[in-house]
Amino acid sequence: MDTMLISVAMCILLAFTLRFFRRFISKVPQKLPPGPYPWPIIGNIHKLGKHPHKSLSNLAQVYGPIMRLKLGLVTTIVISSSSAAQQVLQKQDIAFSNRPVPDATRGCDHHKYSVVFLSVGSRWRSLRKITTSSILAANKLDATKHIRSRKVHELIGYCKQCSQSGEAVDIGRAAFLTSLNLLSNTIFSKDMIDMYQNSEEGKNFRELVWNLMVLAGKPNLVDYFPILKWIDPQGIKRQTTDYCGKLLKLFDSLINERLELKRLGNSSENSTTDMLDELLSMLQTNEIDKTQIQHLFVDLFVAGTDTTSSTVEWAMTEILRNSETILVKAKAELNQVVGKGKVIEEADISRLPYLQCIVKETARLHPPAPFLIPRQVQEEVQLCGYTVPKNSQVLINAWSIGRDPLIWKNSLSFEPERFLNSEVDVNGHNYKLIPFGAGRRKCPGLPLAMRMVPVMLGSLINCFDWKLEGGIAAEEVDMEEKFGITLAKLHPLRAVPTLVVPAG
Repeated sequence: MDTMLISVAMCILLAFTLRFFRRFISKVPQKLPPGPYPWPIIGNIHKLGKHPHKSLSNLAQVYGPIMRLKLGLVTTIVISSSSAAQQVLQKQDIAFSNRPVPDATRGCDHHKYSVVFLSVGSRWRSLRKITTSSILAANKLDATKHIRSRKVHELIGYCKQCSQSGEAVDIGRAAFLTSLNLLSNTIFSKDMIDMYQNSEEGKNFRELVWNLMVLAGKPNLVDYFPILKWIDPQGIKRQTTDYCGKLLKLFDSLINERLELKRLGNSSENSTTDMLDELLSMLQTNEIDKTQIQHLFVDLFVAGTDTTSSTVEWAMTEILRNSETILVKAKAELNQVVGKGKVIEEADISRLPYLQCIVKETARLHPPAPFLIPRQVQEEVQLCGYTVPKNSQVLINAWSIGRDPLIWKNSLSFEPERFLNSEVDVNGHNYKLIPFGAGRRKCPGLPLAMRMVPVMLGSLINCFDWKLEGGIAAEEVDMEEKFGITLAKLHPLRAVPTLVVPAG
């Protein structure tokens, strides 16, 4: 009996001992990524500065390519190497596939419908499939390329008018307005703005899209201190709700207008089917609902305009800074393949390797979104020997990776030639060049952007000779950046065009 009691007591003691050690082991600190010591309350916010992409790149030189910061109450992991980025975007893509929801996107419940911010699940997969396989597939874009061609011709017409009057062209603004019309014609087969006349309707639409982009790129205290969301101290959510609501109302009226035309049996003015027609066909089969269509349009216009125009502006800036080398080579290729003074068509892009190299090199040095779109882990994750805590925000510094001297020779120089005879592209297959992300959450608008940017840029180069406004020397061009939803030029590029007379 005593032996039995002793055995039971030993078993109970062993059970408590194992439980104690299990608790003790679980409380052993995990190996967290290194990083600067956080201040009380604000954490490391003071380390970001005016140019967070540069500040965090400098900090990575001290703490390494996987770095931990505390931004307010949010644990943030910063990735600054291509190998670590590949782990996040490819090898452990599932664990890092979700995204934090910025408070600004909660206006009009946009986060519940946005293919950009939805968590990976059935709704997101359905929207993603519709976006990539149905409306932005190559064959669908091929069917509407003549519409975009018409808009590029109008851009060249606008620049020609400026050429005749000797007026400088604000390259970024002209590219932005053209991007808006390229998108609106691809989606609705109509202009939303007029390049020549500042109509009230067009002005309102432009300002709605622009204001949403500005708000999306503005640092929001609520994102660092969620307890403040009920106060909205900067009014960002209130303003976003207002602008987004007006934009959704506008899209609703355009959808209703098209539905009414279909009900009356009136065919579209264009012989081809535009993006809205495709989506309305899906609406009839319940593959998508009207609210999802409206919010999809918000995503497309906000994400697809400033990114495109910013890339065109940076490319033109770099080209004009290197007018005796890069510009000469680009013009020579365009002259040989397309013909002097002619507008570029989408079918020409594949025959213009040097122009493609210029676009890639621009994306390397000036990625549209320097941190891509942030990721978030739902559970604790192991990454390259470090523990990424649950609910951490993950930033991938594509700007820093694109300038990594261990990857790129002469990493700070604009040298398109580095991509000649190279298999490196911007499609997310090579992790040292990821301006549009990679993996399952790669930017779905990439196929459209890679048609729009080369055609706009190539046409501007081929149809005009350019001189910087005010006789500014090439080496004096201001390269200061403005951090926001995109990495835009702080001071707009303004240049005076001189029309090139087409050969023959």
